[in-house]
Amino acid sequence: MTQCPCGSGLELARCCQPIINGEEKAERAEALIRARYTAHTLGAMEFILATHHPTTRSDIDEAATARWARESQWLGLEILSVDGGEVDDNSARIEFIARYRDAARRRHTHHERGVFEKYHGQWYFRDAEVPDVNQFRREAPKQGRNEPCACGSGKKYKKCCATS
Repeated sequence: MTQCPCGSGLELARCCQPIINGEEKAERAEALIRARYTAHTLGAMEFILATHHPTTRSDIDEAATARWARESQWLGLEILSVDGGEVDDNSARIEFIARYRDAARRRHTHHERGVFEKYHGQWYFRDAEVPDVNQFRREAPKQGRNEPCACGSGKKYKKCCATS
């Protein structure tokens, strides 16, 4: 029993594999994004290409996508939000994070909002948008390593609370 890489908790054979193999179609846009992620982990480039919207399919750099999939160690998919994409819908926006390690073993986070469209009754990935990311803002001034520790010990921060 192999668990599906998409993170659904189901067996691969009962989750994304039938969609990737063409035995079933993705009824919802979320099922398609999960199957596309799984296809990246399996190196199923035919599925990636086939599920890209026909009107934008020529924009894909197939060799680069295949190299990215092949040279990456896929660490997980996290669906952050789903707007639309149900059986009776014609469009969807799904924000997700895909985590992976590259060939040099560096960790990466691929964060995007995928735009999906139903075309002739089938879901396709159409485009990607950059999601709004809130910038972190510090409430208090940053504690420098060589400044006196804020705890009042009289030691430098790097020799006091920074080592805790």
